Amino acid sequence: MAARSSTSSRIPSSSQGRLLLCSHGEKPVLRILGTKENPGRRFWGCVYFEVKEGCNFFRWADPDTEVEYSEIARLRKKLSMMKSRTQVAEWKLKFVAVLGFFGWVGFVYLLLQSWSKATQQCLIPLNLV
Repeated sequence: MAARSSTSSRIPSSSQGRLLLCSHGEKPVLRILGTKENPGRRFWGCVYFEVKEGCNFFRWADPDTEVEYSEIARLRKKLSMMKSRTQVAEWKLKFVAVLGFFGWVGFVYLLLQSWSKATQQCLIPLNLV
């Protein structure tokens, strides 16, 4: 059996959720699939899914209108675009942080080198005998 990942809500979002009962006599909860085959697809499932044995209640909760479906598709596309932009921004930030670190290391190295040369040239022998 393929592994499933889902989230759930105790509040039924449609009249269909209020009319249905699972074999435990409970109202089903709205869940969201996290599988490769149906990512983000909503379904009604037993309250005791993966908790108790014996109830395999399952019913798809497909959107009632095409408008809702197109809005979800638009938001998914926007989310995907925002995730990719975030990844690019994170990569740029890491790159700048590494450059900044090496820049400061180089600056300190040069500062110590110039200080070392300056102290070697200014040595005055002290004869205190």
